[in-house]
Amino acid sequence: MDTKRSLFSRPRFAMTFVAILVGLDQFIKWLVETRLPFQEPVPVLPVLDLYRTHNEGIAFSMLTGVGDQWLLALTLVVIAFVAFLWARSTPARWISQTGFALVVAGAVANLVDRAMLGYVVDYILFHVGNWYFAVFNLADALISVGAAAIVIDELFGKWLYRQTPEQAG
Repeated sequence: MDTKRSLFSRPRFAMTFVAILVGLDQFIKWLVETRLPFQEPVPVLPVLDLYRTHNEGIAFSMLTGVGDQWLLALTLVVIAFVAFLWARSTPARWISQTGFALVVAGAVANLVDRAMLGYVVDYILFHVGNWYFAVFNLADALISVGAAAIVIDELFGKWLYRQTPEQAG
C-alpha cells in the first residue's frame, strides 16, 4: 500500500466520502423541510437560530432570478473544474485532497436541491444582536471549509509537507 497517498486521492474512498456527505446533507434538509416552520426563527443558542428558507440563487442569494437551467449548468461547470483540479493535485497533499472532497460534496448536495426542488434549502442562521449572517446549510459549510483547506494547503503546503533527507530518498 502506498502510504504517501492521501485517502482522498483514492477514488473509491473519495467518492464514498462524498456520497455520505451528500446523503447526510439531504437527510438534514429533509428534516428541515418537514419539521421546521418556514421563515420563523427557532432559537438554539443566543447566537444561533434554525431558520428554514429557500435560496433561489447561489451563495448568499447571488444570481437570484437568473433561472434554474443557468444555475444548474454553472454548478456542473464548477464541479467539473474542481474535480479536474482534484485529479491533477498531488496525491500526498492530504489537506487539499480533503478540501476538494468537501467542495465537491457541498456542490453536489446543493445541485441535488436545485435540480429536484428549484431552490436550495438553507437553515442555519448566525447572529449577534441586530447583525445577521446569511442563512446557509451544511453543503455551504462543506464548500467553505473545503475551499479554506485548499487555500491553506496552497499557502503553507511547502512547509507542511517538508521531507527530511531520509524520507526523500
